[in-house]
Amino acid sequence: MSDTTTNAPKKRGKKQAQETPAAPPQDEQVVRLPLSELHSFKGYPALRGVMPGNQPYQVRDDDPSMQQIAARIKERGVRQPAIVRLDPEGGYEIIAGHRRHRGSELAELPDMPAIIRGMSDEEAVIEMVDSNVQREDVLPSERAWAYRMRLEVEKHQGARTDLTSPKISAKFRSDDEIGKSLGISGDTLRNYASLTELLPQLLKLVDEKQIALSPAYQLAYLTKDEQMLVLDALDYSQNMPSLSQAQRLKKASQQGALTVELSRSIMSEEKKSEQDRVVLTGDKLKKYFPKSYTPQKMEETIIKLLEAWQKKRQRSQER
Repeated sequence: MSDTTTNAPKKRGKKQAQETPAAPPQDEQVVRLPLSELHSFKGYPALRGVMPGNQPYQVRDDDPSMQQIAARIKERGVRQPAIVRLDPEGGYEIIAGHRRHRGSELAELPDMPAIIRGMSDEEAVIEMVDSNVQREDVLPSERAWAYRMRLEVEKHQGARTDLTSPKISAKFRSDDEIGKSLGISGDTLRNYASLTELLPQLLKLVDEKQIALSPAYQLAYLTKDEQMLVLDALDYSQNMPSLSQAQRLKKASQQGALTVELSRSIMSEEKKSEQDRVVLTGDKLKKYFPKSYTPQKMEETIIKLLEAWQKKRQRSQER
């Protein structure tokens, strides 16, 4: 088995592993730790009992990517060590590497490589979020809780002492700075974090891509009781909310007028006009045209190109 721990002992007992001192990053060493001594991050204190599972990222055995990880680990071992910290109550908390840990279990390995790092709760959160932010298979709910947790860290550190909800509008540069470090805007950071206000049933629909993100952001402003009305309306209408419908539900909520009847009425409306509409903005089109082209000139050119394309398709079908 080949991995990053070629020169490290093949297996370390609990006592020996715990005697490994915390070291500066440049001096960190990779050690092998028994899988039985590794357990999930216990969660950020401010969100324990609030965040499902006490951590944003969930390990799912039925996830195809999880199955691929397990297969790769069985074939060649764990190449990238996990990041862990010593748990005073015994063993180690996994900060980064939960899926590698589970993959090792599925591959029936006894241990895995890890870096033991001394970290505060806040440092652990930052490491966890930063190490997963670029993954393509992160669910909206996972990203939402990760960003909510990141904002809670900022609040705890005193930079956002008057922040009480992730829904509050941008007034603090710290949000934009955090977003920039994650490769997103401050607004995107707050919008995702607001999804944690959704009922689990609605957030699941977002994960399943039945409810798009933009409507979901609007629904997150509703109270829990009002969200129950929305769930009833979805079942009644057998529809999922468009952005326009979600905005009207939010407006009715702000006016204190959202009822069972109104929510059902809004969700029962035909959405054909929205489905048939295609919007091409100038920003999307201008890169394809010379700077001298006016919007009218661009439209005329597009129509001509579409007509030529249609004629070409007709000739092809006649052959």
